[in-house]
Amino acid sequence: MDATTSPAGGLTDLMGEGWLPSEDDFAEFFAATWPRMFRTALALVGDAAAAEDVLQSAYARAFASWRRIASANHPEAYVRRMVVNEIISSRRHGWWRRERPHESVEPAATVESPEHRVVAHGALWPAVQQLPLRQRAVIVLRYYEDLSEREIAAVLGCSPGTVKSQAAAALANLRRHGVLQEGADA
Repeated sequence: MDATTSPAGGLTDLMGEGWLPSEDDFAEFFAATWPRMFRTALALVGDAAAAEDVLQSAYARAFASWRRIASANHPEAYVRRMVVNEIISSRRHGWWRRERPHESVEPAATVESPEHRVVAHGALWPAVQQLPLRQRAVIVLRYYEDLSEREIAAVLGCSPGTVKSQAAAALANLRRHGVLQEGADA
């Protein structure tokens, strides 16, 4: 590997001990990770504008701490956790309830992803949007981002057992809404 390697792979290891991350490295990281982070944020908040707001805030904080984040083993996982934490903390404050659109909002048509087409059609997507935030986060991170229980626990700052119980509760809620059959595992 050489100096042009993507930041998502642990730049400090690749660049050597004296290497310091630059704004160009952040711009490269931003361009490489924005589409995936946007899809995740959109799946969690259900509104393209709110997803962009969350990402802008998270990436601004990431830029301010870029030297520390770039030297982490998995900068993308670090920023993903920042995004999820931003969503969770924004929901705790009353402004989300005041600012949230009351109409059903489908994911933006500009997001080209096979998952988007599958999830956006039918009853599953609206049912997932009705789940409590923690359950929704577990479902999105597990089945949309394909993260393991341990990775989800790291993102949400909880134990793998909590992830399992939240996933079980979410799947039970989806079955109750009739969008999953008994025994189906999303």
